[in-house]
Amino acid sequence: MDISLGLDELAEASTERALLEVLHAIRTHLGMEVAFISEFEGERRILRFVDEEQAAPHLEVGASDPLEESYCQRVVDGRLPEVIHDARQEPAALDLAATRGIPIGAHLSVPIRLQDGSVYGTLCCFDRQSDATLNERDLAMMRVFADFAARQLERQRKRKQRQKGAEARIRDVLDQRRFHIVFQPMHDLVDERIAGYEALSRFVAEPKRGPDKWFEEAATVGLREELELAAIELALEALPEIPDTAYLSLNASPATILSGRLADLFGPHPLDRLMLEVTEHDVVDDYAGLFEALVEMRRQGLRLAIDDAGAGYASFRHILRLAPDVIKLDRSLTHGIDHRRDSRALAAALVGFTAETGSRLLAEGVETQAELQALREIGVRKAQGYLLGRPGPLPAPRELAESDRESS
Repeated sequence: MDISLGLDELAEASTERALLEVLHAIRTHLGMEVAFISEFEGERRILRFVDEEQAAPHLEVGASDPLEESYCQRVVDGRLPEVIHDARQEPAALDLAATRGIPIGAHLSVPIRLQDGSVYGTLCCFDRQSDATLNERDLAMMRVFADFAARQLERQRKRKQRQKGAEARIRDVLDQRRFHIVFQPMHDLVDERIAGYEALSRFVAEPKRGPDKWFEEAATVGLREELELAAIELALEALPEIPDTAYLSLNASPATILSGRLADLFGPHPLDRLMLEVTEHDVVDDYAGLFEALVEMRRQGLRLAIDDAGAGYASFRHILRLAPDVIKLDRSLTHGIDHRRDSRALAAALVGFTAETGSRLLAEGVETQAELQALREIGVRKAQGYLLGRPGPLPAPRELAESDRESS
């Protein structure tokens, strides 16, 4: 479902292009001035797709009129024939304003029926001149194209239903706060203390799925920014509970950063206690704008981290263009690093890179003592993972204080 949602925008454009090409082919083949697809909605006929000659009577996409006053309805219910050579000679068409107003001469119309047998609307062609050559072969071709249009429109309708369902789910999550924040510690391996906590979203809504899927779906309906900001706002409420020696790490997409709305959320909080993570998977089209959006906040102490480094080429581009304070080594490289020479070599290279640039490398997904030991030997200073602490509620203030005293 999530893959389908991600492709819906492309599929929608493809459907519209296909239907317009069909209309153009029909219109030019029959020598007509106008071809269109209409939809019946309640008591209205709505023009959804239109192809017309430059000098033809102009029909506005999205325009509607009473269904009863249209050729479309009367063709569907049998009051008008599907093929009309000259509407001005057809008694049943003379009481329609369009017959005299446009005026309409030749006219062909066939219903577009969906799989359940319901009528979506009609596929129509007309010309101001009469045409005595129109025949059953032309009508058969119209029916073939109407069947093709029905399949395309059926898919379009299902996509829109998915989009509505997705938007309703995300709106419900936002309105009812059907999520909470858990915190995973990030350890300083040299000083042997907790350097910070990463805030992670957990959802309690249906369907049951990982947080990345919720944010992906929010993106398909234009609500990812709202969901990210809501999660960040909730996470920031916990900052006073975190010891002054540790920072809070928050995740945000490039689009949310570029929106400029983070500054308002961060305003009441000390920026030197916050870190912002940009994931490897997020596409960045405007590095200059992204860098500029963070300049002032970074000047005031905000740390910038690039997440999932090494998972793909994009992460290295992020690192070179954004000059982060922290580079987070992807868990795919951390896993088995004690016996994988390639992962060890890449991690060691990144340690050297951070030494040259003044940044720090943090290894994610540490799950075994062997992995942790290998990371120490390479020179990795920071790490997080199930071995060091699972995501969960913040420890009670007393536990945090004791942990802070033990590390000092």
